[in-house]
Amino acid sequence: MHIGWCLVIIWGLCPSGYFFQEVITMRQVAIYGKGGIGKSTTTQNLTAGLGEMGNKIMIVGCDPKADSTRLILGGLAQQTVLDTLREEGEDVDLDLVLKDGFAGIKCVESGGPEPGVGCAGRGIITSITLLERLGAYEADLDYVFYDVLGDVVCGGFAMPIREGKAQEIYIVASGEMMALYAANNISKGIQKYARTGGVRLGGIICNSRKVDGEAALVEAFAKELGSQMIHFVPRDNMVQRAEIHKKTVIDFEPECDQADEYRTLAKKINENKLFVIPKPLSQERLEALLMEHGILDL
Repeated sequence: MHIGWCLVIIWGLCPSGYFFQEVITMRQVAIYGKGGIGKSTTTQNLTAGLGEMGNKIMIVGCDPKADSTRLILGGLAQQTVLDTLREEGEDVDLDLVLKDGFAGIKCVESGGPEPGVGCAGRGIITSITLLERLGAYEADLDYVFYDVLGDVVCGGFAMPIREGKAQEIYIVASGEMMALYAANNISKGIQKYARTGGVRLGGIICNSRKVDGEAALVEAFAKELGSQMIHFVPRDNMVQRAEIHKKTVIDFEPECDQADEYRTLAKKINENKLFVIPKPLSQERLEALLMEHGILDL
């Protein structure tokens, strides 16, 4: 299945004898951002909110560390696709690599090669190919999320957008210079593949680092890209407390304010209609924007 928005048409027969059709739309979403910005934490808390709303979701972890689904699975050490293939060979059953977690969210970890050997990006390609072959995408899914390692640094990690697996991209950033620099680079990758793969930017998720004027800066940056800051996620120690207990915030403390922030983010993404080909900033314009908001002092 090679499209981000997949239409599945189901035909049936009404009691009256007339045929009816039901159209199911599956949204395939990739989450990118600078290494260490909080992509995996944000993705898992976001999907917990979408799952709580009744959506059927699959997360494909595209990071060799295999930590993209840990909070959804309550700390379970997920068997990765590459480890399974090394141990079992090509004859693999879907239930060996696909586990259900919080709110029925299906979880897969691509994994990676042994340290210092091979290309981790190839693990993403291998994993998605195997999932397609085993029929994982044929389930009644509303969303598939790809949690992707770091910046768009190689063809393997760009694969979800290059091959048209995901056509809906969200970038996790903050008001820090390097986070915005990475977000701008990722936007260049989206722009490059937009014509051939149909990929579009859905918005910037600001995962706050409590930088002065952070929301205004990220909003201005998103506007210059032609996009939006879809939500500002405040920094809160509740996230770390939940992680220590190997849970998402919504699972750990469902009544707290931070849980409501992730619910709001989930609702905004669920209702989002603004998908654009981004217009990346030049290095000079990005630095000027940072200076305008008091981040750079050259």
